[in-house]
Amino acid sequence: QVQLVESGGGLVQPGGSLRLSCAASRSISSFNAMGWYRQAPGKQREFVAASTQGGDTNYADTVKGRFTISRDNAKNTVYLQMNSLKPGDTAVYYCNAVKTIWTSRNDYWGQGTQVTVSS
Repeated sequence: QVQLVESGGGLVQPGGSLRLSCAASRSISSFNAMGWYRQAPGKQREFVAASTQGGDTNYADTVKGRFTISRDNAKNTVYLQMNSLKPGDTAVYYCNAVKTIWTSRNDYWGQGTQVTVSS
């Protein structure tokens, strides 16, 4: 089990930036991947970005070049730097941790933080 607590959301104008943080209650190095998902009103939750245990990163095409995921293993924290924000980025952003044991994948989620991009 792990507790994930997101912070850093808020209201920002188009073109602005925000940095989200996800603090974990245990070592993030023990997870196969840490990532971010988002869910806009009336839509399904979608993948945003992920950082694997081996140091690889992966991004959704819609955020590639604008968002950057990073991690501080010593602080058990994952970040999502979001630049050039657009109204379409408005959503609740959720931190995700993945632990795979044999063929069983276990996902852990934070409570989410609201990001609103509007003028």
